[in-house]
Amino acid sequence: MLLDEILSFNEKFVEEKNYQAFETDKFPNKRAVVFTCMDTRLVELLPNALNLKNGDVKMVKNAGAILTDPYDSIMKSILVAVHALQADEVFVIAHHGCGMNKFDTEGFLEAVKDHGIDENTVNNMDHDPKEWLVGFNDVTKSVEQSVRVIENHPLLPESIPVHGLVIDPSTGKLDLVTKGY
Repeated sequence: MLLDEILSFNEKFVEEKNYQAFETDKFPNKRAVVFTCMDTRLVELLPNALNLKNGDVKMVKNAGAILTDPYDSIMKSILVAVHALQADEVFVIAHHGCGMNKFDTEGFLEAVKDHGIDENTVNNMDHDPKEWLVGFNDVTKSVEQSVRVIENHPLLPESIPVHGLVIDPSTGKLDLVTKGY
């Protein structure tokens, strides 16, 4: 079982004081917040491709690095990073080959039902899943949209640059979409 494996490893990790290599405080050394996708290929690749170490940035993730609602938890996290944690730049970084590109909402809803969630539950949600569970058709346009939502938030100071990039999950190469300066 994965949980048992994790707990066993963690016990040894703490006992051997391996955490000491990662000690830092809550403020990002490079004074930035990165909003990116939760893709497994980016867990180590993205920080290494950007020369980021533990403590350098605040990292916020979701499926697809998609931000459409200026009042969701992603935007709240970005604003907290800026106003309470000294971040003074924002990076939106999506990636090529994302699972949210041309996301199959109908197929996803079928998978939900296959996992035992009945159709009544799906139909009685507060949000219409066909409007809420959507992806994007063009990664560059999706990054531009997320950047716009962040830039136009009434609580984000105009002095905070918001950059948009797309990373190749195979090579780590970055393509600039929007330069916030």
